[in-house]
Amino acid sequence: MIIKIPMMCRSKKNSEQICINKRTGKNFIAQSELYKEFERNCGYFLNKYQSNISYPINLKCTFYVKDRRKRDIVNLLNAIQDILVKYKVIADDNYNIVQSIDGSRIIYEKGREETIIEITKIRSEVN
Repeated sequence: MIIKIPMMCRSKKNSEQICINKRTGKNFIAQSELYKEFERNCGYFLNKYQSNISYPINLKCTFYVKDRRKRDIVNLLNAIQDILVKYKVIADDNYNIVQSIDGSRIIYEKGREETIIEITKIRSEVN
């Protein structure tokens, strides 16, 4: 299965904000509006792929970025996995389902912002 999202992936970790609960006055950590918007927009592209995959898969993500700013691929992969779970493309992002992320990478291409997700079933090895 190949899913194309015509947007640059946003990291959850680097976009967190400290907010104050109006009722209790206590601080809490929330995702930034930039990440929340990315997550909502992904829903438009992922709703048709709802299949709750629960078998072992390789998740290959190719992140096309328009500038050479340094990015952490692990943070981007974490965001994509959480979004895939939220929109029920995969049942969970634990190691029983997402067994590998082989081939994932970030590619600089001037003017291009796109996230391509490839999900392939991993055949179980019989010993």
